[in-house]
Amino acid sequence: MTEPTLAELASLATLAGPAFAPPESARLLEAIAVTAKELFGAAACSIGLLTDDESEIVFTTATGAGADDFVGTRIDSGTGIAGWVVSTGQPVALAGLREEQRFARDVAEESGYVPDEILAVPIATDDSVLGVLEVLDRDVDRAQSDQDMRLLLLFANQAALAIQAAQVFSHLGRSLLDAAARLAPGASLAAAIDDSSNSEVVSDLAEVTSLLVELRQAGPAEREMAVRVLRDVLDFTRRRDRRHS
Repeated sequence: MTEPTLAELASLATLAGPAFAPPESARLLEAIAVTAKELFGAAACSIGLLTDDESEIVFTTATGAGADDFVGTRIDSGTGIAGWVVSTGQPVALAGLREEQRFARDVAEESGYVPDEILAVPIATDDSVLGVLEVLDRDVDRAQSDQDMRLLLLFANQAALAIQAAQVFSHLGRSLLDAAARLAPGASLAAAIDDSSNSEVVSDLAEVTSLLVELRQAGPAEREMAVRVLRDVLDFTRRRDRRHS
């Protein structure tokens, strides 16, 4: 069997992240927004994600009133109620928004829908805030509406898991490409592994790449199981590191 070159590895790396990113991640975020809107009897629901440099919030998902014009909206990460939530990591419930100084009315007006009330919670991991989940003009008169904040935080936790899963696979492809690009063009993978300064990293990445190639041929159930195992390993590692820190 011909040994793959690092150039071939680099080519595979550019595809690895998107090819193996859980396809349900984007659909899950949309489902979270739709379900939250229906559960809370809300006029609209949206999800905004922080950019990598944390300078902006991009509203990638929205459903309900004004949703079509709101998806893709970008705001400064310090702007509005969404900016306050991602900056502080704290949830907030506000009524009478027209009198609320933190409310970015101009952004709402651009979508064609200006709410009177908002429930907003951070989408966060133990280490960082990833974005914000907002519910607009919910039905506060329905039964057990006093539990909405707790329920919305559960939705936000599920959104964080979906985002983390997508990021793991996206960063994997980038890491493979970076590792390959640092080595001599045309060199074989075996020769790269013999390089003592790169042997551990390249060996691990090569093995991961090989497994991903095989996994790509598997069925959806097998890929889902592999994602679940990887997530469990990462969760275990994070818990262990926190205990030892």
